[in-house]
Amino acid sequence: MYEIIPMAARHAVPAGTRTSNSTFSLLAWSSSQSAPASCHRYALTLALFCALLALPTLALAPANSTKSLQIYFIDVEGGQATLIVTPEGQSLLIDTGWPGNNNRDADRIVAAARDAGINTVDFVLITHYHDDHVGGAPQLAAKIPIGTFIDHGENRETSDAITQRDWLAYKQLLATGKYKRIVAKPGDILPIQGVRVEVISSDGALIEKSLPGAGQPNPACANSAPSLGDKTENPRSLGTLITFGKLKILDLGDLTAEKEHELMCPLNKIGTVDIYIASHHGFNQSGSAVLVHAVTPRVAIVDNGARKGGSPSALDIIRSSPNLAALWQLHFSEDAGPAHNTAAEFIANPSGLDAADYLKLTANPDGAFAIFNSRTKQSQNYAAAQ
Repeated sequence: MYEIIPMAARHAVPAGTRTSNSTFSLLAWSSSQSAPASCHRYALTLALFCALLALPTLALAPANSTKSLQIYFIDVEGGQATLIVTPEGQSLLIDTGWPGNNNRDADRIVAAARDAGINTVDFVLITHYHDDHVGGAPQLAAKIPIGTFIDHGENRETSDAITQRDWLAYKQLLATGKYKRIVAKPGDILPIQGVRVEVISSDGALIEKSLPGAGQPNPACANSAPSLGDKTENPRSLGTLITFGKLKILDLGDLTAEKEHELMCPLNKIGTVDIYIASHHGFNQSGSAVLVHAVTPRVAIVDNGARKGGSPSALDIIRSSPNLAALWQLHFSEDAGPAHNTAAEFIANPSGLDAADYLKLTANPDGAFAIFNSRTKQSQNYAAAQ
């Protein structure tokens, strides 16, 4: 079980609330006034409008539908900040981007939260203590209420000055007593309403047993060998499998290839997924074929920067994965060039542009989903898997 570390002094934090994007107003008539005859026509029109609203929905539920899951892939320039809002209005933010930059990443996260109709973040999951994942936590906490932090425990990369600095800043934030804290272990189910969030990896440990429906031999293991030991925080990443109805989303943080081999060989312990959030921003230390080709995602999303992540070999592995329908990227990778990047319509921020454009996924419980590119203002729909 995960360990809940209580607050030193508990402060009330408002639960996540959903605000409407549209406001409807009705004209009120004084009780001393008799309504004119035209009011009957208004009443009839209103009744017809309500009847139309009651008709079954034929397309994917809109972004603010109480039946849909919303996921924002926020551009934090090669770090990670993934905001998940459940149909119940609860929110989970995976990582907080970089520190500094005049509050750039915190401001972008808060803007996404407002677009999603929430005014607090219920849970912030820190995958590991590198600058581009936990660095923005203090700035974010100063801008929006946060309920609970989730992490893997102590920093294991104490020899790196920047990582240690970010860890101490995060510890200082927790020490204020304003937040609950969960130290998660593999196999834990996190207490987030509306989705099932199962911990796959944490602090270097992995799930020991295959998930239901998984456990098949992994053919990719024949051509895979464990990498040399990585002593950084990356293999300590807190990785999760998020399930919403029939939809499965895999986010393993910056989990490295050696841990991927341990997790996926000789048996595939995860099974297949619909959406793969590319490990390590599509960097070539992660996202090996032994993982990507075994989970066979329908869609992959890479939260890379223009010059961080998006390695040619990692993108090629994703593109060659069986069953892949589309590869999406937050940035055009300058390292990968035209030969390895995905098509322009699937990139939020093309080469030479930095407009902080994001990608947004809206999903229904039946497994159908859509991905919206804020740059092109276009969405791509994906039917439920058969």
